[in-house]
Amino acid sequence: MTDPEATPARRRPPTIHDVAREAGISRGTVSRVLQGGHNVSPEALKAVNAAIKKTGYVVNRHARSLVTQRSDSVAFLLTEPQDRFFEDPNFGHLLRGCTAALAEHDIPLLLMIAGTEEERRRIGRYITSGHVDGVLLVSSHSGNPMVELLQQAQMPVVACGKPLGHATATPYVAADDREGARLLVRHLVATGRRRIATITGPLDTPGGVDRLSGYREMLAEAGLGYDPALVVEGDYSRAGGSAGMERLLAQAPDLDAVFVASDLMADGALAALDRAGRSVPHDVAVGGFDDSTVAASARPALTTVRQPWERISGEMVRVLLDLIAGRPPASVILPTELVRRESA
Repeated sequence: MTDPEATPARRRPPTIHDVAREAGISRGTVSRVLQGGHNVSPEALKAVNAAIKKTGYVVNRHARSLVTQRSDSVAFLLTEPQDRFFEDPNFGHLLRGCTAALAEHDIPLLLMIAGTEEERRRIGRYITSGHVDGVLLVSSHSGNPMVELLQQAQMPVVACGKPLGHATATPYVAADDREGARLLVRHLVATGRRRIATITGPLDTPGGVDRLSGYREMLAEAGLGYDPALVVEGDYSRAGGSAGMERLLAQAPDLDAVFVASDLMADGALAALDRAGRSVPHDVAVGGFDDSTVAASARPALTTVRQPWERISGEMVRVLLDLIAGRPPASVILPTELVRRESA
């Protein structure tokens, strides 16, 4: 008589042999599919994937890493203070895009934030100990010690934005910051503005440098002289944009437009202009950069430069996986687009 309280036998989890049997092909072919699908015919690949789905087979990542000497994971390394990750929506866009792109290859993404020296030391030890196969480096400032550490460890790295001082050694994916700035300033000139100021990004970052260059180039082409009183440096934060706008109004009260190097800073600039009693765009036209969620929700909604975040994240993952596979490095620059709204 069967004991109704007896514990039922645990079902054995499916193995690679079960997948091979179900697919009707060799265990070696299944193994090659699980290791990236190299030298496998499309028919065999389709059969293995169907067998995996039917059997419910789950890859034992630890066992596979012992064979491949890989962790099968990638780090998303943000070199900014933790509060910046939650304030700036651009980082969330990149993280979601990279996570989705890696999910297509069944590779998990580990979020790491190294904004302090202690965090850099701790995360540097973790990364260089072989816990990840590669790094997606986000928001690298000039002189960032993480870049050199990763290079010395011969860790595959792809940067978001051209890493200043390391562009020839570190592959990167970037929007065309200089041309994007030119698009925005050209638009401001076309609306009749002549005293066009700018709040730059940090000048130890590629976006800060290249967007300022585009601003200066477009002013020169329009026959408008460069006036240092119309330029202040920001930090890509809302508070930085507000403080920068206040400085500009004190230095150049006759300004009639401002190109702000990020939407978040532009939102801060709008608040400062409102406090000063300046109407936007009647008194001062305002343009941002990024086309983040901040741009559409700002009041008035921001005219801005759209960065193709989905393409940026997808290309970063593609280039990094190529590096991990031993293929030669390649950098990618993607076009930007002017988005007209009410602020300019």
